[in-house]
Amino acid sequence: MRFFLVFWAGGAATESEIAPVDQAALNEMITQGLAAAAFEATFEAGDELTEVQFTADQGVGANIGEGRIFSRFPRADLKGPTEWANHFPQREGGANAISCISCHNAPFANGAGGVALNVVVDPGHTGDPTQYLERNTLPLFALGVTQRLAEEISQTLYEQREQAEEQACQDGMAEVALYAKGVSYGTLSVSRIEAEPCKVNVDTSGVAGIDDDLVVRAFGWKGNHSTIREFTRNAAHNELGMQAVELVGDADGDFDGVINELTVGDMTALSIYMAGLERPVSTIELADLGLIEMTSEERIMIGTGEVHFGQIGCASCHTPEMVLDDPTFSEPSTVPGFYDVSFPDGSDPAEHGLSMQTAVRFDLAGDQPNNIITTKNGDEFHLGALEKTPAGLAVARWYTDFKRHDMGQALADPADPLGLGASMFLTRSLAGTAVTGPWLHDGRATTLHDAIMQHGGEAYLSQQAYAALGPVEQQKIIAFLRSLTMYADPNAEEEE
Repeated sequence: MRFFLVFWAGGAATESEIAPVDQAALNEMITQGLAAAAFEATFEAGDELTEVQFTADQGVGANIGEGRIFSRFPRADLKGPTEWANHFPQREGGANAISCISCHNAPFANGAGGVALNVVVDPGHTGDPTQYLERNTLPLFALGVTQRLAEEISQTLYEQREQAEEQACQDGMAEVALYAKGVSYGTLSVSRIEAEPCKVNVDTSGVAGIDDDLVVRAFGWKGNHSTIREFTRNAAHNELGMQAVELVGDADGDFDGVINELTVGDMTALSIYMAGLERPVSTIELADLGLIEMTSEERIMIGTGEVHFGQIGCASCHTPEMVLDDPTFSEPSTVPGFYDVSFPDGSDPAEHGLSMQTAVRFDLAGDQPNNIITTKNGDEFHLGALEKTPAGLAVARWYTDFKRHDMGQALADPADPLGLGASMFLTRSLAGTAVTGPWLHDGRATTLHDAIMQHGGEAYLSQQAYAALGPVEQQKIIAFLRSLTMYADPNAEEEE
């Protein structure tokens, strides 16, 4: 029905304004040994898809009822045969936008969104506004780093579970501490229940902050999506009313008269684009490259604030950095728990041409197209890619532990439709936090100071430690947080 065809015709990938992204064409490029060109073409197609303003004949919107195709609020009261309450998959909210960047636009395209763009959802179809959940728009920058870190953490936890199972088969019982990338994820207790062949019972009651299957789900305020692809097709359905083929097949699940609104290739392009966006940076880094001016006093204030940030316990959840063993992002992923065994519509991804053998891959430490800058002394520096340690390992300064934590009753949702806990939220990454406010899950904090002071639950002691500091010391912590920012190469737009 729609927009960007990426095709292989014995030459470079090109784009057409009338056709969807063709997964088979991407696969052909991969099999022809043109992996780099396939990544570039997929990234560019994803870029266009996030910016395009979809129209009703392309499938945007949904048959809300009352002759409407958009709604800022859930309409569980509209129960007609094709109206809001009967759409499939079941609606949480919307549709409420015509493009991705309608909401993801601060401080520039693909960023966060203001409170006017908050999403209101009613996953339980209660029809009761007192049970509605409100969600602020999160930024899309460098989501490949987020997914890749989650994949590696999960792989480590899988290995620890497997070792415990082997030990239990030998000794009858085993307990293992789940630990990855400097973070504890609780414990597993394994007991043997049959000897020949060995069968074990795995007690997951000690698992902390993640699901019992040990899959780290790093997307969504509650941490309920494991991949960019899953998160994106859910958002496309709920926010845009653009239903992916892999979500509903050839059906018209939102009864807008349009089918095949987003192809499998489209979803690959969107996933690769968001995975390959430039990473957040720090003002210290920008100053070191000569891109901004910074006084020695400002540097000292930021450095001291970072020390205080750790001393009062904030870094215990907002883990400052993690190292990636392998910075290669793959769509689809090759890690169990991070790829679709079957699509939500029940079909086999391979039937649509999506397979690990022809995955689009790129290096998070060097292949991103954005923010390749030239410094004042003429050196080229890839500011968009992950930094590397002296040993050549990719380091991500993401300031999260990828765990859910109890944030206290003051921040709790009025309902718990996912069963994860009304006051449980995924630790928000602080990467880029200076320019991705307002803060907290519903944007209620208009300053970083407010955001800290509203922390409760597991974060209460850190909040109290911050509150006990004098105004000058608090400002140093805020200065540090304000140093975590985003950068857009001013020359990139001119080149376009």
